[in-house]
Amino acid sequence: MSNPVELLAKDLNGHGGVYCPSDKADMKLWNTHPKVYLDVASTGEAKCPYCGTEYKLKAGEHVGHGH
Repeated sequence: MSNPVELLAKDLNGHGGVYCPSDKADMKLWNTHPKVYLDVASTGEAKCPYCGTEYKLKAGEHVGHGH
């Protein structure tokens, strides 16, 4: 099992999520899949249903609301 991709709060988009495939996951063009939105802010982590890549907020990071 691979390590989760650690994210900073600033890595999340305005809705508190990321898209997979992601540059943060170091995916190559040949092994990508359709773009899917993953909500990380709700629980602090999310797993891609296509490739199984796990995204997780780095310890101590907090998602602010209403910047």
